Amino acid sequence: MIRDITLGQYYQGASWIHRLDPRTKIIAVLVYIAGLFIVHSLLGMVMCTVVLAAVIAVSRVPLSFILRGLKPIFIIILLTFILNLFMYDGRTLCRIWILTITWEGLYRAVFMAVRLILLILGSSMLTFTTRPIGLTDGMERLLSPLERLGVPAGEIAMMMSIALRFIPTLLEETDKIMKAQQARGADFETGNILVRARRMLPILVPLFISAFRIAQDMAMAMEARCYRGAKGRTRMNPMRFAKRDTAAAILMGIFLGACILERIML
Repeated sequence: MIRDITLGQYYQGASWIHRLDPRTKIIAVLVYIAGLFIVHSLLGMVMCTVVLAAVIAVSRVPLSFILRGLKPIFIIILLTFILNLFMYDGRTLCRIWILTITWEGLYRAVFMAVRLILLILGSSMLTFTTRPIGLTDGMERLLSPLERLGVPAGEIAMMMSIALRFIPTLLEETDKIMKAQQARGADFETGNILVRARRMLPILVPLFISAFRIAQDMAMAMEARCYRGAKGRTRMNPMRFAKRDTAAAILMGIFLGACILERIML
């Protein structure tokens, strides 16, 4: 289960998607999420699925690697499906004790589950195709206009980037702790979900200690390199918009326009 979490990981590549400016990709993800919540029909959801499939194909990130990230949140997806299944009135499909499943509820449950899956996969493509340092610089540049209002854009971008970057590190630490405890006789595989969750509690204390140790090491490394925030920093590779970013912006505009049109027409 721990090895299946791919959030925050970067997949090495040289595709057209990888070479896009980080700012373009951040805006593209926001536009895609907005499009997912704008559409409200099966046609719109199919359109969003086709767009995501095209991005995955162009990025050359293995589909198995991408789908692996859905395993840890399968329970959330299933819970979303079940809750929506019984919350809508309409034409009765079947009855289970005091619960009634309608055709409208089934449609909405499938629709919401697919929307959640596309939301997670679309957001994950940002970290799969963007290096952590590029993600930090992109967020900093996008938030830079807020500095006139006193918002520390550089610090916010750095904190968000560190949070994403250290997800794989903490997962690796969790895996090491689990293997160490399994070598001493701990069992994390058998039993139902509640039993396995209760057996995971002894992992939390050493994990928190490890997290604080990693944070302290990183703080000392940043101080040793005279890090004083984003003000006055220079970059070895300045970000510049290229023709491919213009093409991506045009495609984003077409996608968002199609989503709005679908909302109005259907």
